[in-house]
Amino acid sequence: MRKETAEATPALGGLAKSLKPRHLSMIAMGGAIGAGLLVASSTAILTAGPAVVLTYLLAGTVLVMVMRMLGEMSAQSPETGSFSVYARRYIAPWAGFTVGWLYWWFWSVTVAIEATAAATIISSWWPTAPQWAVALALVLAFLVLNLFSVRSYGEAEFWFSSVKIAAIVIIITVGVLAVVGVIPNSTASLSNYTAGAGFFAHGAGAIFTALLAVIFSMFGAEIATVAAGESENPAQAVTKAVRSVIFRVLFFYVGSVAITLLVVPWTAIESGKSPFVTMFELLGLPYAGLIMNVVVLTALLSCLNASLYAASRMVFALAEQGDAPATFSLLSSARAPRNAIMLSSTVGLAATALNYFMPDQVFTLLVNSTGGIGIFVWLMVAFSHLRSHRLQPQGTSAALTLRSPGYPWANYLLIAGLISLLIYMGITQAHRVEVLLSVTVALILAGVGYARQSSASAR
Repeated sequence: MRKETAEATPALGGLAKSLKPRHLSMIAMGGAIGAGLLVASSTAILTAGPAVVLTYLLAGTVLVMVMRMLGEMSAQSPETGSFSVYARRYIAPWAGFTVGWLYWWFWSVTVAIEATAAATIISSWWPTAPQWAVALALVLAFLVLNLFSVRSYGEAEFWFSSVKIAAIVIIITVGVLAVVGVIPNSTASLSNYTAGAGFFAHGAGAIFTALLAVIFSMFGAEIATVAAGESENPAQAVTKAVRSVIFRVLFFYVGSVAITLLVVPWTAIESGKSPFVTMFELLGLPYAGLIMNVVVLTALLSCLNASLYAASRMVFALAEQGDAPATFSLLSSARAPRNAIMLSSTVGLAATALNYFMPDQVFTLLVNSTGGIGIFVWLMVAFSHLRSHRLQPQGTSAALTLRSPGYPWANYLLIAGLISLLIYMGITQAHRVEVLLSVTVALILAGVGYARQSSASAR
């Protein structure tokens, strides 16, 4: 049995490299497809009307830009710390410190959010089971799964994602069959896109109003680049994963929403209720609600699994960079970052408990503090990619196996768009607290990171 060590190791040297390309592709897909599409898409549809299809195309374009930029850097230099390492390398040590800890915080709190949501569904089927106990049991179960080996995480995520993707394929197939008349119905029509005040039912500006919820639902695809360091052939695997996830996510997101709105008049969509359940019910398909609850539960468990993985690997990478205590780089005999997993799951367990005992006083505060972190991470990716081209030797970009098109104007456009989104959140009553708390957390971490950088330079 291998002895555990807290010594610094190369980014790819210590962790078990047992993830296969199929795992990495499904990890990327699973990270991007969750309850945000399966349920919360109803909110986006009601906000923008039929024009929400353009919202999904716009959000998908943002995702494509981010993943191509991140994929280019990852294919050239696969790192467990992904964008945290690149921010440190191409911007400054304080930037890597800040974005790494922000990302860890986001996913640690998300562990509690997903566990609580999953427990709600399970408790509805099993009323005698206390919801808080179910949520804690789920976190503990995935703690054990992640401690066992990275291969067990990869396999679990592969099958979780397979269920989600199969469900969306069925949704699209059923919608197409309804449109062409194979499934008898009286609602499928192109006129659904112009009914109820027209395609731009709430004005063209509503496309951007709905953008916030849609973009947040896509956050998570970048986990594939975090996992690249534990794959058998990192550069090749991450290149394949990035290329595949871009087009598949666009197809699944835009395709499922577009076909549903062909079958279901958007005015029939109910807030908080999956639009796909509404479509199935309208077509007279039995057990639509139960089936979608099973799929949503699978999506939540997938995100819970991915959250614990992403948080633990990020704090492990921070420890290797000297931005976290060395104890978090300890590896178990299965070559999994034991202490990093324990830390992330402990925070998740604590947040889960707070949700039941102090939901308004503490848990809501924790959730709001993560509101803008996804945008911060994507901004750091855009800046890091911009700097990487300026700092690399001449001719390096020509040899890249995966290139991000449109440099540098695509970077400028993405940065401007993401900053505009943050400003919009700040001036919108519903999101102002999230922005203020997220910015506060980011500024505190940036200050600590800069102080550490200055102290190291002075020595």
